[in-house]
Amino acid sequence: MKLADKHIIKTVNLSIGYTSKKEVKTITSNLNIDLDSGNLVCLLGENGVGKSTLLRTLTKVQPSLKGEIFINSNKLETINYTDFSKILSLVLTERLPDSSLTVFELVALGRQPYTNWIGYLTTEDLHIIESAFEKTSTTHLKDSKCYELSDGQLQKVLIARALAQNTPIIVLDEPTAHLDIHHTIETFTLLKQLAKDFNKTIIVSSHEINLALQLADELWLMTPNQFISGKTETLISNNSVQQLFESNLISFNKTLKQFTISNSQ
Repeated sequence: MKLADKHIIKTVNLSIGYTSKKEVKTITSNLNIDLDSGNLVCLLGENGVGKSTLLRTLTKVQPSLKGEIFINSNKLETINYTDFSKILSLVLTERLPDSSLTVFELVALGRQPYTNWIGYLTTEDLHIIESAFEKTSTTHLKDSKCYELSDGQLQKVLIARALAQNTPIIVLDEPTAHLDIHHTIETFTLLKQLAKDFNKTIIVSSHEINLALQLADELWLMTPNQFISGKTETLISNNSVQQLFESNLISFNKTLKQFTISNSQ
């Protein structure tokens, strides 16, 4: 079945969770998402609320419990893994295992869905790889060993690998978790630019809430009781953002578009 719809990602009454010892644990249910292409989306919520579970479900890493997921109007379960790897690329926060891979070799791995079984790189592949380096300002790193990179450099290189994979959707799970404030802002700015300039749909799970409020086109807000999605400005104006935290210690300042310590206002 194909759904006639313009949305690059759509979910219908989606329930997410996991099965442990034959017991089904539902984290969130009845998720209805309608996402257009070319947007930077930030997924926000407290630890343990289910952000990573949602991303794993949308990226075909784990199955949904109920409901449907459509990617480019096709049911997720009908898309084989080779085709899916040409639609969506995933950037995780884990450090790479020790190896002698160069940065060029790591980024070139993004072309695997398109190369033949011996991994031969065509002229077009090499052009796309070079373009990925240029877009992320990492050309000067391509001859370095991956283990020589700082956390900030590695994050940009992993984004370059996702760009080399040349997918319309890029999903990043906590990409700035180990970065300082300079590299965090640099990473978010880069993602915003890629979404805007190259019509990429970029979904980022993050705890950098105030930065997300400034740069994200859309927000996905997860709390233990509900899931809210929409344009950033809309969710700020209708007070949805304030529901992220149930605490007297922090409050949301609409004028600043930031969470602040309550007694500082």
